[in-house]
Amino acid sequence: MSKNSSDAADRSYRLTRLRRVIRDSPAGRGWRRSSDVELGPRSLGFAALGFLTLVPLLIVVSATDPGHGRGFAQWLGDGLGVSRAAREHIEELFARPGQALQTTTAFGLATLAVFGLSFGAAVQTGYEKVWELPSARWYARWRQVVWLAVLIGSLYLSATTTLWRHSAAGQLVAMLSTVLFFWWSQRMLLGGRIAWSALLPGAIATALGLLGLRVFSRLLFSPLIASSAVTYGPFGTVLVIQSWLVGVGVVVFGGALVGRLLHEELPHMTHALKQRTRRQP
Repeated sequence: MSKNSSDAADRSYRLTRLRRVIRDSPAGRGWRRSSDVELGPRSLGFAALGFLTLVPLLIVVSATDPGHGRGFAQWLGDGLGVSRAAREHIEELFARPGQALQTTTAFGLATLAVFGLSFGAAVQTGYEKVWELPSARWYARWRQVVWLAVLIGSLYLSATTTLWRHSAAGQLVAMLSTVLFFWWSQRMLLGGRIAWSALLPGAIATALGLLGLRVFSRLLFSPLIASSAVTYGPFGTVLVIQSWLVGVGVVVFGGALVGRLLHEELPHMTHALKQRTRRQP
């Protein structure tokens, strides 16, 4: 009986020690911070605001270049990385570029722009949560305006050029542009409260995450769009696009979180590795 009690106590001690090691590890700290950031609900909000406010605005913007613009539906298909058949289902959801311009009023465009600022505010709040910063002052809203304008301009260039689709150099430029945009985005929306060097790992992680999401989309969303369109009609395609936007939200906020963890953990890991090397004979 005493031996059984000793074995149970030993197992309990080992389990407690294992839990403590996991909790104090970089992965454990990252998991706790993702819970504090509320990564899941925040990504759902990102997808909802993106679809309700940013998507209509991008439809109009991508239609302003009838000579070279490919339309928002074609751009979205490229962003998803889906097959040609799946792109046809996506194009059925959105108006042609000419129709979008003809049916857009100045009041409607202004309304979209105003509501689009809520999207920028959501991204800014997410970055502030990642870095545990207080909310910016009300007069710093101009940063959201500038960020939204640059985002629209960047996506407009993406929707009106096909360079990155045809050459390795173009894909490299697109990747570097993504890194620079998210590097600058964090600096802008956080009001310069975090150093550039601390923000670079998050920008790189976000760019790599978006690349991985595109590969994942090609493998999963292409057949899913086709099957959902048959089962649920256009509404099924909307659900798939919403799911993709949720994934984008996870990458945007998760990439920033991974960047902060790398910025904080790498120096400690490097120091520990140096100490272990010195102790070896």
